[in-house]
Amino acid sequence: MTKNKSLPSKYIIKTAKFVWKTLWQTMMSNLAPRNPQGEYIRPQSQFRHTINTDSNNPYQPSKDRYRLYVGLGCPWAHRTLVVRALKALTDTISVSIVNPSPDEGFWVLNQPEFGCRTLPELYNFAQPGYQGRCTVPVLWDLQTNTIVNNESAEIIVILNSQFHDFANNQDLYPPALQPEIDRWNEKIYHTVNNGVYRCGFAQSQAAYDTACQELFTTLDTIEQTLENNPYLCGDTLTLADVRLFTTLFRFDIVYYSLFKCNIRRIQDYKNLSNYLRIIYNLPGVAETCDLESIKRDYYGNLFPLNPGGIIPQGPDMQYLK
Repeated sequence: MTKNKSLPSKYIIKTAKFVWKTLWQTMMSNLAPRNPQGEYIRPQSQFRHTINTDSNNPYQPSKDRYRLYVGLGCPWAHRTLVVRALKALTDTISVSIVNPSPDEGFWVLNQPEFGCRTLPELYNFAQPGYQGRCTVPVLWDLQTNTIVNNESAEIIVILNSQFHDFANNQDLYPPALQPEIDRWNEKIYHTVNNGVYRCGFAQSQAAYDTACQELFTTLDTIEQTLENNPYLCGDTLTLADVRLFTTLFRFDIVYYSLFKCNIRRIQDYKNLSNYLRIIYNLPGVAETCDLESIKRDYYGNLFPLNPGGIIPQGPDMQYLK
């Protein structure tokens, strides 16, 4: 009788699970830095200059001087496009699109600029020897050929407040509401904007459970707030709404399934779904939303979360129109 020289299936499975988990943890650590508890830690942005009329500031408000580099799938970059549209700055600040390259692992420009084909090359063009993360959005100064700012939360404040001569008079960060806006921003950033990433990039069950609970607790709170108000701060659209909108728009498309934020969809919330519809239909906002780019960028590029790279056909987002 010949002995079966193949390993029993249980050993194959055990070995495969060990190898895959080790590779997964290595890839996830490169994709998403974590603390010892397996919680995702988002690194800080490095370029934090501003634009204003201060005579000592080299970055002065001006038409056709600045450019936004954005990825259409990225929620952080998307907020800058929404504010640019709401403030009627589309003829003042230009936009260049970058796309993630699944083979190279970084953003690639649609068209080479300044001799740069990729976002890391653009960062190094702005600051030779740069070693940090190369992220979008980027607010670029075409006059000095450098990066002004790459922190989305600061860029949207700049766009709202520093281009009065070229923008409309809508104020998305009015002084009287700033304390309330700031409170919402802090809560929404940690538990929703970054919260979905804390779920999707968690590397331990405890880290995921905590992030998921905090995410849906905040969504439930917002649902109650919107019962009697069209926006987070009452009747006034603010930057807090913009920051929330770009995450909500992606929620049912990618975060619900790919990031395991699957207790409820936004469509399952009466007030949140109506809120999403209202903002989506504000002038210029729908044109900033690219459903196919979002699906392609997340499902096609986050290999550790979707190794097969299969892009789903749904969901149906027609209810927004």
